[in-house]
Amino acid sequence: MPTPWAKWTSGTLREARALVWKRRYAFLLGVALLLVNRAAGLVLPASSRYLIDHVVGERRAALLAPIAFAIGFAAIVQAVTTFWLSTSLTVAAQRSIAELRRRIEAHVMRLPIRYFDSTRSGVILSKVMADTELVRDLIGSGLVHFGGSTITALFALAYLLFLNAPLTIVLLAVVTAFGAAIAWSFGHLRRLQDENAEIRAGILARLSESVAGIRVVKTYTAEKREDRIFTAGVYRLFRNLATSQTWWSANTALTALAIGLLGVLVAFFGGHAILSGAMTVGEFLTYVLFLALMVGPIEHVVSMAPHVGEALSALDRIHDVLKEPTERDDESRRTPIGLIAGEVRFEDVSFEYEPGVPALRQVSLVAPAGTTVALVGASGSGKSTLIGLVLAFARPTTGRILIDGRDLATVRLDDYRSQLGVVLQDSFLFDGTIAENIRYGCANASNERVRRASEVAHADEFIRRLPRQYATEIGERGVRLSGGQRQRVAIARAILVNPRILVLDEATSSLDSESEAFIQDGLRSLRQGRTTFVIAHRLSTVRTADVILVLDRGRIVARGTHAQLLERSDLYRMFYERQHAMDVERFVNPGEEIVSET
Repeated sequence: MPTPWAKWTSGTLREARALVWKRRYAFLLGVALLLVNRAAGLVLPASSRYLIDHVVGERRAALLAPIAFAIGFAAIVQAVTTFWLSTSLTVAAQRSIAELRRRIEAHVMRLPIRYFDSTRSGVILSKVMADTELVRDLIGSGLVHFGGSTITALFALAYLLFLNAPLTIVLLAVVTAFGAAIAWSFGHLRRLQDENAEIRAGILARLSESVAGIRVVKTYTAEKREDRIFTAGVYRLFRNLATSQTWWSANTALTALAIGLLGVLVAFFGGHAILSGAMTVGEFLTYVLFLALMVGPIEHVVSMAPHVGEALSALDRIHDVLKEPTERDDESRRTPIGLIAGEVRFEDVSFEYEPGVPALRQVSLVAPAGTTVALVGASGSGKSTLIGLVLAFARPTTGRILIDGRDLATVRLDDYRSQLGVVLQDSFLFDGTIAENIRYGCANASNERVRRASEVAHADEFIRRLPRQYATEIGERGVRLSGGQRQRVAIARAILVNPRILVLDEATSSLDSESEAFIQDGLRSLRQGRTTFVIAHRLSTVRTADVILVLDRGRIVARGTHAQLLERSDLYRMFYERQHAMDVERFVNPGEEIVSET
């Protein structure tokens, strides 16, 4: 059975070594400075022997000046090297962590959609920012203190062996037993620290969801419910931290007991050594000072153990993220696709989110370049899954998807996705200006191109009425715009990239009838020469498609034009009659429309 340290040794410490190796020259300089710093720190305790035995005992006043000069010079060296250590290693640690954060973010952005579907956003944010901050403390000041304490303890141990080897061996046995006990407790604390990090990430995830959904929270007066959930998480974290602190307190008490035992041994055996003449008073004082130099760092390391443990656990979680396979892992084996015409072909495609639970079953279809395909079906019928496969968000469990006759699994994702345009039902916008959001897929687009795309999407008309027009800040997720306005900005964003394959998932769901009519005109012209996949409930969108696919439980159960399906498909006819009744209701009661203007 693997020990609690096995995972740290295999993967976590490898990540730590990689971080340090990238800044190896800075850290090597730090090690050299550290050696000089700690050697200078030994001058003062080492001089006590000469002060007691030679200056005081032998009355040799001439030695006072050289000893004082050595102590003063060592103090200056220690001050200068301490400053260099603090600046050089801290900067190197900050740079390493900045690169680690960039590396994690780049890796996370290339993970498949299924990772984001199964991992809460707050947990991801915690790994990118909070966990890396813990690692910074480990390889920065933590490395200096730990390395310095170790070097000081080794120097002190060597000198103690020189002064009195038998007594030092006895003391070393006590220290070794103490270290074994600390290591044993540290292994148990690893589990508690992992749980603490998991609880913290869960609290952060829920809090971020509550803030993002604050309108829903307030609408349903759910503030107290969120209070209860947050409080439960906070107190669970408190209980875990209290248990962890009990362990650390026990370690501290054990440290104090070990130091007391060392003091008893030194007093007893050292006193006998002085009485027997085996040690002078100066040597005994020097021995006590060097023993303090050896034990003090050990006590410091024990006090640092919680931070070291948290940092190693953080590296553990970071390593778990970085070993997740990305969409680009096999990119070197893929080939460029060039400019596509846009033909999409599904050949006997099945897909499962969970093994044994198919979301699509043996789907075959052909969407010639430049045609519009509408997808119709009840919720859960597989429409969004099919769209996700077109967007290469996932790969078929069985079967193939061909783009212009080439297997999508063999072409480079960036080449393919750069020719896609998407307007999803949830029109996600980023914090920034309207212009920045429209340019999101085409950063170098001119102002004129942005304006033309906005005109096609009928967004220009409301943008020009805003005080700062295209420079208007829209807030996180575009909260300063209405639902219809956000949708039109998203449509303009898709228009600007001039896609070869266009995906519209309820693209007009947040628009009133008048705005929808305008945008349908724009979308109709946009669809010219482009392969378009449409998921829509409104008949005005579905009826203009070249082919309509009716899905039910992951299968295509009917296909054809609107007129053909009215004759052939009972399921489509039922859908049509239901939507027709809803359209009539909206026409009779226009006050129930969703108004896009604020």
